[in-house]
Amino acid sequence: MGLYDLIYRRVLRHTDPELIHHVGMLVIRAAGTWPLRPVVSRLTAPDPSLRVRALGRTFPSPLGIAAGFDKNAVGVRGLSALGFGHVEIGTVTAIPQPGNPKPRLFRLVEDDALVNRMGFNNRGAAAAARRLARLRRGGAVVGANIGKSRVVDVADATDDYLRSARMLAPLADYVAVNVSSPNTPGLRGLQAAETLRPLLEAVRDAVGTTPLLVKIAPDLEDDEIEAIALLARDAGLAGLIATNTTISREGLRAAPDEVERIGAGGLSGAPLRERSLAVLRTVRAAVSDPEFCVISVGGIETADDVTERLQAGATLVQGYSAFIYRGPLWASRISRALASRR
Repeated sequence: MGLYDLIYRRVLRHTDPELIHHVGMLVIRAAGTWPLRPVVSRLTAPDPSLRVRALGRTFPSPLGIAAGFDKNAVGVRGLSALGFGHVEIGTVTAIPQPGNPKPRLFRLVEDDALVNRMGFNNRGAAAAARRLARLRRGGAVVGANIGKSRVVDVADATDDYLRSARMLAPLADYVAVNVSSPNTPGLRGLQAAETLRPLLEAVRDAVGTTPLLVKIAPDLEDDEIEAIALLARDAGLAGLIATNTTISREGLRAAPDEVERIGAGGLSGAPLRERSLAVLRTVRAAVSDPEFCVISVGGIETADDVTERLQAGATLVQGYSAFIYRGPLWASRISRALASRR
């Protein structure tokens, strides 16, 4: 048992998850500052053999940190120093918002899973843009995940997304349109083709040369996933992120009364593995063009998982929940394992 595993079992798993996240972010931010950053990077930097060319950029490795971990672009340098090949910030909204009432983040330890109903808590696009502007010479590959402000009606969602896109696109390596979080009322309805196409086309025009992707839910039917993949390709998007968290609770090891106590929210982590992989295969069957970037998210825990996603057609992969359960050296360990197979 490693030191982090011991600390997790004895202390962290019994402490409020959101509090631990904030404390952990302080450590991550410290890892990205002088003089710690060059020391940490020397120990964790991915092997050059892992570099991936995608979206007009060179990614140091295929494994990035998914949106939701660094909502306000405060930990980008630290996460990069810890070995992540890219950092997707957000979800960022045009209007700052506190998110849903607490508690809103929960662990299902038996399942290596998390349930969140954070509700896009963030300081807003203008604040994120200021932080990204200070990072431009930092070398990290950064994506900006944007969502709908809660106070904005779904009918006015496009203008709201455009506000965020115009502020963040000039400063990000790619922009991701999040229409798939289960924690903002009405948001997932934007995945319907009749509403999604005009939204994506408007944001595409607003971001200019910055690559644009759309993030989808795992709870869609396969024909809906195929339709969105084709829509994204035909609308000139650079790619698609599959998938967001799930509202399903099938197959969990956790006690049913515990799951019921936690209540609503998006489930992430190991239970999402099979569905996320299936969605990836559906997307790649619909759009086989390797220039169409597919980022696979959901249930990534090991180097074998990363390899399986890449072999199934993913251009890049992202993780989040396993970072919580496996500790700060998780990305570095995966990179070393992947490099040993080259």
